[in-house]
Amino acid sequence: MKLATKFNTLIATVLLCFSSVSLAIANNPRVELETDLGTIELVLYADKAPQTVENFLAYVDSGFYDGTIFHRVIPGFMAQGGGFTFDFQEKPTRDPVPNESDNGLSNERGTIAMARTNDPDSATAQFFINLVDNSRLDGSANKPGYTVFGKVLLGMSVVQQVAAEPRGQHKAFRDAPNTPVRILKARRKDGDTSSDMKTDSSAQSKTETGGTSQ
Repeated sequence: MKLATKFNTLIATVLLCFSSVSLAIANNPRVELETDLGTIELVLYADKAPQTVENFLAYVDSGFYDGTIFHRVIPGFMAQGGGFTFDFQEKPTRDPVPNESDNGLSNERGTIAMARTNDPDSATAQFFINLVDNSRLDGSANKPGYTVFGKVLLGMSVVQQVAAEPRGQHKAFRDAPNTPVRILKARRKDGDTSSDMKTDSSAQSKTETGGTSQ
């Protein structure tokens, strides 16, 4: 009887964990990135990085990411995109968002984080997807890191395909795939287009860097 009770408790705990995960996904926005190599579905942690998610969704809703490429891909590290067109023209952006890297989220494999310059509060539109666990990029109360704001829910195999593309042909962008991998369309999942965010018409152009050099 005791064994059966323990087993039932274990099952209940497992079901509770699954329910919590499902609830977290349901309560957080999801975004689909339709690329040349397939679709990547993201779940965004609005509860952990509210300003970063709001900023990212503003770019999604405005169509900013449509036609941008993965311009910096380093196998064994990360794949960065969201700032350049297929002919390597940098797009003007909204104002930067505050760094929210001290939110308890780690740069684990499959997570999406904001790219930035050496200024912790310089992230605008560019993002990167971690190809491996990159905990060295995490932030803390004493050291700003790179803000994780979501995770690949479906399509990590597509991200791996991006990482496997031959690189080195473009002199000024040595880490860009030789054949541009575009984000053809970025959209909210399930037609969720509700947004109370205003698009800032003022724009600034800056080069962002995801993580640090290896």
